[in-house]
Amino acid sequence: MLKGILRTLKTKTFILLFLGVSFVFILLAAGFTYYIVSGIPPVYELEDYSPSLTTKVFDKNNNLIYEFSVEKRQLVPLEEIPVDIQNAVIAMEDREFFNHSGFSVKGIVRALMSDILTGKAAQGGSTLTQQLSRGVFLSKEKKLVRKIREIFLAVQIEHAFSKQEILQLYLNEIYLGEGAYGVKTAAKRYFDKDLQDLTLGESAMLIGVIPLPSRYNPFSNPEQAKNRRALVLNSMLEMGFITPKEAEIAKAEPLPTKKSSASKPGLYFIEHIRRLLEPKYGFDTFWKGGLNIYTTIDIEKQAIAEKIMDEKLHEYDKKIMENLGIELVDENIAKEDGLEENEETTEGQKEPKEQPDYPKLQGAFYMRDVKTGAIRIMVGGRNYEESRFNRVTQAKRQPGSSFKPYVWMAALEKGYTPTSVVRDLDMVFYFDGNNWRMFDEAKDQYSLALASQSFMYTKDFDVWAPKNFGGGSSGLSTLRRALELSKNLVAINLIDAVTPKKVIDVARRAGIKGSLPNAPALALGSAVVTLEEHLNALSTFANKGIQIDDYAIERVEDQNGRVLEQHIPFEKQAFTPQDAYLLINMMKGVVARGTGGAARALKRPIAGKTGTSQNHRDMWFIGMTPTYAAGAWMGYDDDTSQESGKWTGGGTVAPWWTSIMQEVLKDEPVEDFPVPDGIEFVFVNTETGKLALPADRNKFLEAFKKGTAPSSF
Repeated sequence: MLKGILRTLKTKTFILLFLGVSFVFILLAAGFTYYIVSGIPPVYELEDYSPSLTTKVFDKNNNLIYEFSVEKRQLVPLEEIPVDIQNAVIAMEDREFFNHSGFSVKGIVRALMSDILTGKAAQGGSTLTQQLSRGVFLSKEKKLVRKIREIFLAVQIEHAFSKQEILQLYLNEIYLGEGAYGVKTAAKRYFDKDLQDLTLGESAMLIGVIPLPSRYNPFSNPEQAKNRRALVLNSMLEMGFITPKEAEIAKAEPLPTKKSSASKPGLYFIEHIRRLLEPKYGFDTFWKGGLNIYTTIDIEKQAIAEKIMDEKLHEYDKKIMENLGIELVDENIAKEDGLEENEETTEGQKEPKEQPDYPKLQGAFYMRDVKTGAIRIMVGGRNYEESRFNRVTQAKRQPGSSFKPYVWMAALEKGYTPTSVVRDLDMVFYFDGNNWRMFDEAKDQYSLALASQSFMYTKDFDVWAPKNFGGGSSGLSTLRRALELSKNLVAINLIDAVTPKKVIDVARRAGIKGSLPNAPALALGSAVVTLEEHLNALSTFANKGIQIDDYAIERVEDQNGRVLEQHIPFEKQAFTPQDAYLLINMMKGVVARGTGGAARALKRPIAGKTGTSQNHRDMWFIGMTPTYAAGAWMGYDDDTSQESGKWTGGGTVAPWWTSIMQEVLKDEPVEDFPVPDGIEFVFVNTETGKLALPADRNKFLEAFKKGTAPSSF
């Protein structure tokens, strides 16, 4: 009896203990399950999943010229992905893909056995769906919890999406090395090809890099990449996806040996675009949002300008070095007399010539559409990788005599005509503490110097005695001839007559935004300007006096094609069409008969102006047709004087500006600037500015606003 009772109590105790342990186990299991499931994001998020996309930049002809991205990626539908790529990834990564429900028991067991035998966390055992769930939602940590979550999520994905949708997502998501995500971007990165143009061997190589992109990289490890490709092809052969003959041909294909060039034309312009848009849209949207940016640049003309400018500046570098007694070694043939890399020196061999350490000339070239302001070419320097400083938009330099058109426009608005006679005489200015004043009581150089002596040695006055380039003076000159020959003394007399404030007003209306000194030296370009604003302003005169700012972006679209912004032109009539034409007509003479004669080689009407800054630190040439305005600058970044003060803008920059424009304009029609209403033409004597006599040899057909032409001989 007692034994029975004890037996019953033991049984009940065991049952209670069992139930208690079971309850605890269930609670722990439930907690663990909750912990696992709570870390899994809702699978429906995959429907709206938007991976980090590439922002694309297009030129004026809709050519893709650049891509901004944190992860290089382009999405593509499954039907546009070659069957060879689809078959290769099935053969190598997941042969049971179309049969399993998200995970493979065999694969998991095989991975566990590998873990036990090697003592390391295995990479294998994952289906395509598991790899997709890990790549999109989960961390890359090799932990048991992450693996369990991966399986849970893979099962959910399999229930929510078709096999074709999963395969499409996978092939667009997978990382393939070299910064490329997805097969489309990888095809471009490794082979510089569109996805549909890949061969069987190329498709196999791409899929082969999936497990370890750095190890199977064809650029750094060609032998391993080749072996891996062969393994992929053998797997495809086993699966019946290809024939033995196709596998043999594919194995014999050469591997890619060099990456697609990163040094593309237009990089200064591309950086200009980034500086405009990244602050506006934010880092994530700009770099990851898949924007489509349609720009104004003409990438073919851009490449031409970059090449010619660098070649011409290299020639000037060489001349400078020769004058200094230093041989400049061409970087492309520097090894010609020496050794190839990694060769050992043997007796009798020459040591390679070393490139001398010398400052390189820098340059900038900029072209815009006269009528719209659209930027067509922007060359901010010789080598973007060496210096990302954009000398078109960021460098403020003295424009020298290329600033004179603003002075001449101020004179035209004050009633001067192209034949107005202005003094071309030596002068002295003194600063009385408030204003610059011209001392002009004497006409000859000796008397002028003598009269100004009292101001030379006092602290109360600053004295300035401007000169023409090369010295000398003609006494008198017409407005036209003085601009053609870039007469400094005439420019100073003009600004003194119309006042610096008037010239500043003209420059502002034209488009100059920077600081301008209220001083006579402004006429000779003593201010500093960027090439961008200078060309923008001078283009106003070529555009019939209509000021329009330049622009780089036609429109920006989001990844779905929705327009986020679009260029809207804004025009302002800054000068009368008549005054603008008179100035442009005189600037045509700078090329036809003056300091910009190098541009005559274009054999078309060009309105231009040369410029050489103080101490020959900056060389300029600005040239315009009715369609395009282009400006060029040359100098040293550290402001060094060029070639000991021997060079001028007309003698150095104008020739290579012309070389560029010969290529840029070769298919453009020859046009002259249209003559607006209210303009008449009269033959004048080029020296006196008066009406020409029938027998005059130096007569010229000059333009005037109606009613302002000379009436006497």
